[in-house]
Amino acid sequence: MAKQKNVMLITVDQWSGNYLGCAGNTEILTPSLDVLARTGIRYSNAISATPVCIPARRELMTGVCARKHGDRIFNESLPMPEGITPLAQTFRNQGYQAYCVGKLHIYPQRDRCGFDDVLLNEEGRHLGGMMQDDYERFVMHKGYAGLENCHGMSNNYYIYRPYPLPEELHQTAWTARQMCETIMRRDPTKPCFWYMSFAAPHPPITPPQAYLDMYNDIEFTAPPYAPWAKEPPECRPAGYNHYHDIYDQFNTKRMTDIAKRGYFASCTFIDHQIRTVIGTLREQRVLDDTIILITADHGEMLGQHGLYGKFLMYENSVRIPFILNLPRDMGFDYGVIDDRIVELRDVYPTLLELCDLKIPDFVDGMSVLDSKKRDYTFGELWDDHRATRMIRTDKMKLIYYLKDHVSQLFDIVNDPDEMNNLIDDEAYQDIRMDLEQKLIAELYGEDRKNISDGRLLPRDPIITPYQKPALDPFIQTLHLQRGIR
Repeated sequence: MAKQKNVMLITVDQWSGNYLGCAGNTEILTPSLDVLARTGIRYSNAISATPVCIPARRELMTGVCARKHGDRIFNESLPMPEGITPLAQTFRNQGYQAYCVGKLHIYPQRDRCGFDDVLLNEEGRHLGGMMQDDYERFVMHKGYAGLENCHGMSNNYYIYRPYPLPEELHQTAWTARQMCETIMRRDPTKPCFWYMSFAAPHPPITPPQAYLDMYNDIEFTAPPYAPWAKEPPECRPAGYNHYHDIYDQFNTKRMTDIAKRGYFASCTFIDHQIRTVIGTLREQRVLDDTIILITADHGEMLGQHGLYGKFLMYENSVRIPFILNLPRDMGFDYGVIDDRIVELRDVYPTLLELCDLKIPDFVDGMSVLDSKKRDYTFGELWDDHRATRMIRTDKMKLIYYLKDHVSQLFDIVNDPDEMNNLIDDEAYQDIRMDLEQKLIAELYGEDRKNISDGRLLPRDPIITPYQKPALDPFIQTLHLQRGIR
């Protein structure tokens, strides 16, 4: 009987699939991920259908879409859905040991989510009675109690500074080191499912100085800024305006360079830390028996069209890394770029099938081992003035903002930066109608009030003047600032 394979699932937080050297990005340094792609399979159309942390992570852990797992609004106090066995528990039920190190972002925060044990880093969030996570306790035991966030950087802001404490205390280094320890402490009589979840490159942006120095000689290009994004605010979608207004002070070349340098340095730091984990797998003589999958919960706009963060349905927000590196004896080709659409819910069935384990009936994701091709992905996020829905094929994308009934259509093959909104272009009306009908078929609940006579409601032809909110949206991000505890 063949030896059962181990699984190493690695996630990063807020990393676009466009920010990889192997994806053609010449500014970022990702040597480890590039090698894993060159010796594995890179899925170039991997999508986060609900591009914000909690809904995306629920999709990853349950193998089902937002309609089934119950969250498209970032509900921080919603327990995992009943009747759906988490991925780790499904591995354990079939003979695996399962361990997590890093960010889970579920509720309650100390819920093991099916793992034998979790070493937790919740980025300073304390909910439901938790006073310290394991990373905070680690820093405390090293003599720096309460100083893990003494850098002063915010977890939703794009200025940076070098990490002020010893590098080994950084949350990125801690996550990798603890995973190495977990690998070394495994039970050798059982196969392993390991989940390593980095909280970076999501801000706060605090890479070590050595990683900032790697970008000293790089001349960054200005992020693309589409003509539709430069229209008067009253002509742009309300959801777009919300996030644009938060970061409008970052739209000079100097500020976008600052954001890119710090963010890319954080990415490279993670990339190098992944090498230590792979090296530990090798030193422990299990690398040749370990399936490695690397992905992210969602992307990062990083200044494109004046936007930062995620939250919306543009490519830098929804496109994510998805690299599968398999042991050579499994017989798969390597150095492959697969352009089929894959989603986070596909991780669950893919990893189980690769290990020849039973996939639960409730899973609605598709294993990438299946020869079937998904026709499109349906994206959904928020139910308020930011509410956005999407249909994305491998060639075209329709975005629909529910509050003001604004539609956008993009040719993502010929216009990957989404510079040209084709919604009124006569040559694309058949495509518009097809994608619109697909979107209508996916809508449910209150969303269906946006349908009239079999079509999506159009924008009101009378455009009211734009009124910026009385409270500058940026002030709201100060409520997410961490400090000394």
